[in-house]
Amino acid sequence: MDFVSPDDGVFLSTMPATRSQRRLALAVVLIATVLFLASAPFAKVQLQRVDGFIPAYETAIVIFDLITAILLFGQFAFLRSRAILVLASGYLFTSTMTLAHALSFPGLFAPQGLLGAGPQTTVWLYVFWHVGFALFVIAFALLKDEGTQPYAANRSARTEIAWSVCLVLVATVLLTLLATAGQDLLPPVMNGNQYGPGAYLVALGAWPVALLALAIMLQRGPRSVLDLWVMVVISVQVLEVALSATLNGGRFDLGFYLGRIYGLMSVSVVPLVLLIEHGRLYGQLVAKQRELRRLSVADPLTAISNRRSFDEALEREWREAVTARTTLGLLLIDVDYFKPFNDGYGHLTGDRCLRLVAEVLSGGARRAGETIARYGGDEFVILLPRTDADRASALARHLCKRVGEMSLPHAHSTVASHVTISIGVATISMAHQTNQLAAGPTVLIEAADRALYAAKAAGRNRAVEYVIEPGGPGDRTYTANAGTWPSVLAKS
Repeated sequence: MDFVSPDDGVFLSTMPATRSQRRLALAVVLIATVLFLASAPFAKVQLQRVDGFIPAYETAIVIFDLITAILLFGQFAFLRSRAILVLASGYLFTSTMTLAHALSFPGLFAPQGLLGAGPQTTVWLYVFWHVGFALFVIAFALLKDEGTQPYAANRSARTEIAWSVCLVLVATVLLTLLATAGQDLLPPVMNGNQYGPGAYLVALGAWPVALLALAIMLQRGPRSVLDLWVMVVISVQVLEVALSATLNGGRFDLGFYLGRIYGLMSVSVVPLVLLIEHGRLYGQLVAKQRELRRLSVADPLTAISNRRSFDEALEREWREAVTARTTLGLLLIDVDYFKPFNDGYGHLTGDRCLRLVAEVLSGGARRAGETIARYGGDEFVILLPRTDADRASALARHLCKRVGEMSLPHAHSTVASHVTISIGVATISMAHQTNQLAAGPTVLIEAADRALYAAKAAGRNRAVEYVIEPGGPGDRTYTANAGTWPSVLAKS
């Protein structure tokens, strides 16, 4: 399995929080605080019991927290950060504790709760749930500066995740047993649906744990996007506990309902941010993949196709030409006396020369499907699908002329006072089944290479055409200066 470096900033736990993200997080906390201050004086106002509210609320909590835990476990599998593992375990803990809370809630599945517990069980499970999550956040804040170990074995990650899941489940079972079978060991907190005196003592004990988690997060600083939104979550949880367990009077009053709405808001923040950022990062990944694809098939110096791209295009166009029984042409181009040019004028000027020649070639071959590539060093190649010998030769004449018209000085050439090119032209018609077809596209490259060699032997600054046909291949040359085609020189 390949691992991504934590320095790449592709995870929420490694991506630095931007100024706009900080402003958005601050806005969320400020809005939640304003609504809290506005509703706090009315927290004890009794409202009607809505039977569907609790199951909907707790179902949403379980789903959101489970999704968040899975996403964070996935990040841990890459980063091997103990802080991420602890936070993922914290979200899994809240999901399992919420499920136990729902099973024990009076009137939800049974008059006294499905677990058959007493009236104190649900409140204590709520306290264990919130205090436990705050403790997980504290551990996350203390561990998040440890760094990551992204190159550990993949099996090690699965083992650590499995152990974490087991420990969370064990903790949930033990705390549920304490709140049910061992509830006599805990102080009573409920009188019917109203809080008793002990409830406020418990709430005043639970509230500072959330405040401590927030203080430690602030002291450590929100360096990453994940840090920032976990801080928002714990801030909203402080307001939730205050509304639903401190300022209100019991179940089904305004504080009870608002507190749980705050709870829904807090659990939805991180998964929503994770999903949004995953979508954004996926878009960036697609863009980078396209850029990598472009770079993998482009020559970095001339920006035209590279040898790999040409080889792929040649294989593809050869198959299509054989299937459609059409013609296929190839121009193999060499800059005349380029090594003396490069040595005499320097490598920077030599690079500029290659770029200028590539521009001329790109301007000459414009039909759809035509591929212009740097074949290697000072050699270029142009693949011409559905092109016969006459058009391929005409294009070769045009390119010889256009390169000469650049008038790029070349004092080290014995051909002309400027840069020139030699071109080997090869064409093959798939309409005639010849022995050469069995050899594949290499026969076309060999023919163009032979024609190019003949062009150099004939004095350069010219093109030689090599036609592969049943009647026997032949070649003819074109001299750029004379502008005429001599007769056939040789037979192969």
